[in-house]
Amino acid sequence: MGRGFTKSEEQLKPDPRYGDKVLARFVNCIMLDGKKTAAQRVVYDALDLIQEKTKGEPEAIEVFRTAIENVKPNVEVRSRRVGGTNYQVPMQVSRKRQQSLAFRWLIQACRKQKGKPMHWKLSRELWDAYNKEGQAMNTRDQTHRMADANKAFAHFAW
Repeated sequence: MGRGFTKSEEQLKPDPRYGDKVLARFVNCIMLDGKKTAAQRVVYDALDLIQEKTKGEPEAIEVFRTAIENVKPNVEVRSRRVGGTNYQVPMQVSRKRQQSLAFRWLIQACRKQKGKPMHWKLSRELWDAYNKEGQAMNTRDQTHRMADANKAFAHFAW
Protein backbone atom coordinates (compact mmCIF):
# COMPACT_ATOMS: atom_id res chain seq x y z
CA MET A 1 0.00 0.00 0.00
CA GLY A 2 1.29 3.50 -0.88
CA ARG A 3 2.63 5.66 1.89
CA GLY A 4 1.46 8.96 0.41
CA PHE A 5 3.60 12.06 0.11
CA THR A 6 6.88 12.56 1.93
CA LYS A 7 7.60 15.55 4.10
CA SER A 8 10.43 16.64 1.84
CA GLU A 9 9.31 20.29 1.96
CA GLU A 10 9.46 20.34 5.77
CA GLN A 11 12.66 18.28 6.00
CA LEU A 12 14.62 20.50 3.60
CA LYS A 13 17.06 22.64 5.57
CA PRO A 14 18.19 26.03 4.24
CA ASP A 15 21.69 26.14 2.81
CA PRO A 16 24.44 27.04 5.30
CA ARG A 17 25.84 30.16 3.64
CA TYR A 18 22.76 32.09 2.47
CA GLY A 19 19.98 30.47 4.50
CA ASP A 20 17.89 29.96 1.35
CA LYS A 21 15.74 26.86 0.83
CA VAL A 22 15.53 27.31 -2.94
CA LEU A 23 19.34 27.33 -3.14
CA ALA A 24 19.46 24.22 -0.93
CA ARG A 25 17.10 22.44 -3.33
CA PHE A 26 19.24 23.58 -6.27
CA VAL A 27 22.35 22.14 -4.59
CA ASN A 28 20.48 18.85 -4.20
CA CYS A 29 19.66 18.88 -7.92
CA ILE A 30 23.31 19.56 -8.85
CA MET A 31 24.48 16.72 -6.59
CA LEU A 32 25.70 13.51 -8.22
CA ASP A 33 26.28 10.19 -6.41
CA GLY A 34 25.36 11.69 -3.02
CA LYS A 35 28.35 14.07 -3.00
CA LYS A 36 26.64 17.05 -1.43
CA THR A 37 29.84 18.81 -0.38
CA ALA A 38 31.11 18.77 -3.95
CA ALA A 39 27.77 20.13 -5.19
CA GLN A 40 27.83 22.90 -2.57
CA ARG A 41 31.38 23.82 -3.58
CA VAL A 42 30.31 24.07 -7.25
CA VAL A 43 27.30 26.28 -6.46
CA TYR A 44 29.14 28.51 -3.97
CA ASP A 45 32.13 28.93 -6.31
CA ALA A 46 29.71 29.90 -9.10
CA LEU A 47 28.02 32.45 -6.83
CA ASP A 48 31.45 33.78 -5.81
CA LEU A 49 32.35 34.27 -9.48
CA ILE A 50 29.08 36.17 -9.99
CA GLN A 51 29.85 38.25 -6.88
CA GLU A 52 33.26 39.17 -8.32
CA LYS A 53 31.75 40.02 -11.71
CA THR A 54 29.06 42.28 -10.24
CA LYS A 55 31.32 43.71 -7.50
CA GLY A 56 28.51 43.23 -4.97
CA GLU A 57 25.75 45.03 -6.88
CA PRO A 58 23.44 43.11 -7.20
CA GLU A 59 24.15 40.38 -4.66
CA ALA A 60 24.93 36.93 -6.05
CA ILE A 61 21.91 35.37 -4.33
CA GLU A 62 19.66 37.97 -5.98
CA VAL A 63 21.18 37.12 -9.36
CA PHE A 64 20.42 33.45 -8.62
CA ARG A 65 16.79 34.15 -7.62
CA THR A 66 16.17 36.40 -10.63
CA ALA A 67 17.75 33.85 -12.99
CA ILE A 68 15.45 31.11 -11.65
CA GLU A 69 12.41 33.41 -12.01
CA ASN A 70 13.39 34.27 -15.58
CA VAL A 71 13.79 30.62 -16.61
CA LYS A 72 10.50 29.40 -15.05
CA PRO A 73 7.96 28.52 -17.76
CA ASN A 74 4.32 29.62 -17.49
CA VAL A 75 2.87 27.08 -19.93
CA GLU A 76 3.97 23.79 -21.43
CA VAL A 77 2.51 21.30 -23.87
CA ARG A 78 1.32 17.92 -22.71
CA SER A 79 0.35 15.04 -24.92
CA ARG A 80 -3.38 14.24 -24.72
CA ARG A 81 -5.01 11.33 -26.54
CA VAL A 82 -8.47 12.18 -27.85
CA GLY A 83 -10.35 9.87 -30.22
CA GLY A 84 -7.28 7.96 -31.36
CA THR A 85 -5.25 11.11 -32.09
CA ASN A 86 -2.54 12.61 -29.92
CA TYR A 87 -2.71 16.36 -29.44
CA GLN A 88 -0.10 18.63 -27.92
CA VAL A 89 -2.27 20.56 -25.48
CA PRO A 90 -0.93 23.74 -23.82
CA MET A 91 -1.41 23.71 -20.03
CA GLN A 92 -0.53 25.93 -17.10
CA VAL A 93 2.49 24.80 -15.07
CA SER A 94 2.27 24.49 -11.28
CA ARG A 95 4.71 26.53 -9.19
CA LYS A 96 6.61 23.47 -8.00
CA ARG A 97 7.00 22.13 -11.53
CA GLN A 98 8.06 25.58 -12.76
CA GLN A 99 10.90 25.53 -10.28
CA SER A 100 11.97 21.98 -11.07
CA LEU A 101 11.93 22.66 -14.82
CA ALA A 102 13.99 25.82 -14.34
CA PHE A 103 16.55 23.87 -12.27
CA ARG A 104 16.65 21.05 -14.82
CA TRP A 105 17.13 23.37 -17.80
CA LEU A 106 19.91 25.34 -16.10
CA ILE A 107 21.77 22.19 -15.05
CA GLN A 108 21.35 20.53 -18.48
CA ALA A 109 22.65 23.66 -20.19
CA CYS A 110 25.73 23.61 -17.94
CA ARG A 111 26.41 19.90 -18.35
CA LYS A 112 26.05 20.12 -22.13
CA GLN A 113 29.04 22.46 -22.39
CA LYS A 114 32.43 20.77 -22.38
CA GLY A 115 35.93 21.81 -21.44
CA LYS A 116 35.30 24.17 -18.52
CA PRO A 117 34.89 23.58 -14.79
CA MET A 118 31.29 23.16 -13.65
CA HIS A 119 31.32 26.22 -11.38
CA TRP A 120 32.46 28.39 -14.30
CA LYS A 121 29.72 27.02 -16.58
CA LEU A 122 27.09 27.44 -13.86
CA SER A 123 28.06 31.03 -13.13
CA ARG A 124 27.95 31.81 -16.84
CA GLU A 125 24.54 30.18 -17.30
CA LEU A 126 23.09 31.92 -14.21
CA TRP A 127 24.42 35.27 -15.42
CA ASP A 128 22.96 34.67 -18.89
CA ALA A 129 19.59 33.68 -17.38
CA TYR A 130 19.70 36.81 -15.21
CA ASN A 131 20.09 38.83 -18.43
CA LYS A 132 17.37 36.74 -20.16
CA GLU A 133 19.84 35.05 -22.50
CA GLY A 134 21.54 31.68 -22.71
CA GLN A 135 20.61 28.07 -23.35
CA ALA A 136 18.13 27.69 -20.46
CA MET A 137 16.20 30.78 -21.56
CA ASN A 138 16.23 29.43 -25.11
CA THR A 139 14.64 26.19 -23.87
CA ARG A 140 11.97 28.19 -22.02
CA ASP A 141 11.23 30.29 -25.10
CA GLN A 142 10.91 27.15 -27.24
CA THR A 143 8.46 25.70 -24.72
CA HIS A 144 6.38 28.89 -24.80
CA ARG A 145 6.49 28.97 -28.61
CA MET A 146 5.33 25.35 -28.79
CA ALA A 147 2.42 26.12 -26.43
CA ASP A 148 1.53 29.19 -28.47
CA ALA A 149 1.58 27.21 -31.72
CA ASN A 150 -0.80 24.62 -30.25
CA LYS A 151 -3.24 27.11 -28.74
CA ALA A 152 -5.97 25.71 -31.00
CA PHE A 153 -6.03 22.52 -28.92
CA ALA A 154 -6.41 24.32 -25.59
CA HIS A 155 -10.04 23.18 -25.33
CA PHE A 156 -8.75 19.58 -24.80
CA ALA A 157 -7.20 20.61 -21.46
CA TRP A 158 -9.12 19.26 -18.51
